[in-house]
Amino acid sequence: RRLGANALLGVSLAVAKCGATATGQSLYRFLGGDDAHVLPVPLMNVINGGAHADTSLDIQEFMLAPVGAATFSEALRSGAETFHRLKQLLTEHGLSTGVGDEGGFAPELSDARTTLDLLCAAIERAGYRPGADIYLALDVAATEVSSAGVGPYSFPGEGLASGDSEALSELYAQLATEYPLLSIEDGLGDEDWAGWA
Repeated sequence: RRLGANALLGVSLAVAKCGATATGQSLYRFLGGDDAHVLPVPLMNVINGGAHADTSLDIQEFMLAPVGAATFSEALRSGAETFHRLKQLLTEHGLSTGVGDEGGFAPELSDARTTLDLLCAAIERAGYRPGADIYLALDVAATEVSSAGVGPYSFPGEGLASGDSEALSELYAQLATEYPLLSIEDGLGDEDWAGWA
């Protein structure tokens, strides 16, 4: 209880790397077991809002998911290139390129749609295709915007002043139909991960 995420994550990674080295396995095989056959796709937190930034943006994290790359290093490169194009776009629009608590930019943006439009523009400017090469992902941190973690939820920038879980789900569904959001429910089959083996 007294250790924070910064300490726990570093120690957990060090222990996992030691275990992999001691058993002569790659880290992903050590963590995934005998059935592990793909490397993870990096999720890159590029815009912070919510509790991670001193802005009025309701959603806590906007991320890039470069699923279209053939290798992990190519995915990392495409995400980094998009991150730098995003910085250019923010600068061109006179928006802050300062960062929030989690390392993403923390510009004063009005709502999720404005932010997602900006991210799609950055992906395209970097030479990639939103929804094919790079998907978007959200960490809405809904428990941060309700008193008991179960509603009512307040996302004033999204037009949801006091909604229940159904209203919040409807907001997510609307965003998912309008933008290339990576969804756990949609998932990606093994055929989509070819080249990551």
